[in-house]
Amino acid sequence: MITTLEICAGAGGQALGLEQAGFHHIALVEIEKQYCDTLKINRPNWNVICQDVQVFQGKLYRGHVDLLAGGVPCPPFSVAGKQLGRHDERDLFPEAIRLTEEIFPCAVMLENVRGLQDPKFDEYRSYIEKSFAQLGYRIFWSLVNSSDFGVPQLRPRMILVGIREDFYHGDFCFPSPAKKPPTVGETLEDLLGQRGWKGVGAWKQKADKIAPTIVGGSKKHGGPDLGPTRAKRAWAEMGIDGKGIANEAPAAEFQGMPRLTCRMVARIQGFPDEWVFSGSKTAQYRQIGNAFPPPVACAIGKQIKEYFKWKH
Repeated sequence: MITTLEICAGAGGQALGLEQAGFHHIALVEIEKQYCDTLKINRPNWNVICQDVQVFQGKLYRGHVDLLAGGVPCPPFSVAGKQLGRHDERDLFPEAIRLTEEIFPCAVMLENVRGLQDPKFDEYRSYIEKSFAQLGYRIFWSLVNSSDFGVPQLRPRMILVGIREDFYHGDFCFPSPAKKPPTVGETLEDLLGQRGWKGVGAWKQKADKIAPTIVGGSKKHGGPDLGPTRAKRAWAEMGIDGKGIANEAPAAEFQGMPRLTCRMVARIQGFPDEWVFSGSKTAQYRQIGNAFPPPVACAIGKQIKEYFKWKH
């Protein structure tokens, strides 16, 4: 049994992908109750710990975890925010480093936004690398594009993989592009047409690209929408109104640009249709938009397994 413990588990995108890659979850730590509810609804057998990672203690799990994984909060490094980095109270890299010391897993996998690769964070990345090196880990970074793994959106992400020195046998290689993504039209045709919308065929032809990066936003903002002005413009070019999220697909005689539902956005994120999200429409959208696409987590998880020659 290949085990993983995940911090900042969110709505389960990374956890689902790692499950698909063959990992068994010992525990998933998440502070937001609605996210925890989502995890429990979909996987009642998972050990979901609804707790602030800053108070979570890892010593109990030492010697029992093959992979420590997590998607630490991105606002400290996001170009959509102030990019305060280590000076942002939401920066949880120090907690990931602390838990690595306490748990001492064979490998570490952490995900963040592409902003972390910016030159202004060179010093911070160096701090992260030195901190892990002191614990006995070799660190490898890569900017991974979700669209290279069949996810129909751009969504570049910085991925850190750490290999414990006593398991190191050569540099870790991130997975190669594996699957061309479908267009937005191909991805959503059935969902937009499920109430008989007569314009769905013409819309599909127009929506012949992949989506801009889905963003979940924060609790400080208002209702859900498909992102900043530039993203809304890209959606409009594909015949989608990005100013809000719909409750259902357009009716048969609908005219104009439809809005996406949470289920449609979840599919663009790579979630299976049966994955349920808890809470209001706004809460669901934020969970979806802040998630790590499962197909990407699965691909990296398989590559980690291959490195260690772990078997099911």
